[in-house]
Amino acid sequence: MRKAATTTADARPARYAICFAVLAAALIVFAALNAAIGSVSISLQELPDIVFHHAGDLTSVQIVWQIRLPRLLTALILGGGLALAGFLLQTFFNNPIAGPFVLGISFGAKLAVAILMVFVLQAGQAVSSAALIGAAFVGALATMGLVVAMAGKVESMSMLIVVGVMIGYICSAVTDFIVTFADDASIVNLHNWSQGSFSGAAWSDVQVMAVVITATSVAVFCLAKPIGAYQLGEHYAHNMGVNVKAFRVSLVLLASLLAACVTAFAGPISFVGIAVPHLIRGFFGTAKPLVVIPACFLGGAVFCLGCDLLARTAFAPVEINISSVTAAFGAPIVIAIMLKRRAGGD
Repeated sequence: MRKAATTTADARPARYAICFAVLAAALIVFAALNAAIGSVSISLQELPDIVFHHAGDLTSVQIVWQIRLPRLLTALILGGGLALAGFLLQTFFNNPIAGPFVLGISFGAKLAVAILMVFVLQAGQAVSSAALIGAAFVGALATMGLVVAMAGKVESMSMLIVVGVMIGYICSAVTDFIVTFADDASIVNLHNWSQGSFSGAAWSDVQVMAVVITATSVAVFCLAKPIGAYQLGEHYAHNMGVNVKAFRVSLVLLASLLAACVTAFAGPISFVGIAVPHLIRGFFGTAKPLVVIPACFLGGAVFCLGCDLLARTAFAPVEINISSVTAAFGAPIVIAIMLKRRAGGD
């Protein structure tokens, strides 16, 4: 038995390395396809010169650098951040189907951003990226606080998920009401954003989201050991020297900030925060935070890049809503998780 356990432990690093290599390769492939495929096709052979040397046909250079690169980087960065937010919420609630979208947190952030944009745009002012993230953070934190408060009053985690969904519907209904009856044409265009989209990002937006998501992701990775202890129970984490109250507050703040940044720039994106952490744990065969945290970020980036590619090209020139594509792949995973939990008597 000891020899078999030792052999399994020795095989894990090799499995982790292979899995990370597969994710990295998939990330490169999807990034290249997103840059090359579109209404104007660009060959993969000339793509490196365009990306690294700004060489080639002027129109192709402008398309790649002004439209496709910002969009694919947006999907990469925000997809990774959304998957991490889902991982943190699943850790906090100890529930595999907890996520920013299902718990209504993304919709709370969406409502706050919509209110800010309505007032600012009606006043004829421009909305800064920092203001968008700030408003989304306030909305996400308020919704998260409401969900956490409800957690102490409901009898089961399943009922908490139902409460979160209802909160999300309320926030979404209010947002749709605001957007629908807005007078300004630029505010009416918020409808596209409110459905979720990676399009329209500028390089300045990419820089802001990269700084916020990277800093937050590093903070999450620094909490890997406390997260590992917390996964074994609050009492165990306390005995290991973890300040459980401060740790739970950190999880709430970090998850809210990640969800807020995603919602501020792309609107609510469905099921990524639930599906990706589950897929990563199954793919790597472990729940160790030191492995799962970076893997979740890579997995979320790959998932969103692939879904965005399908959204743009499946029925071109018509573009599908990104949340429709992520839901098509993510919802069956959530159903599988729920059936598995029911079969296990949880």
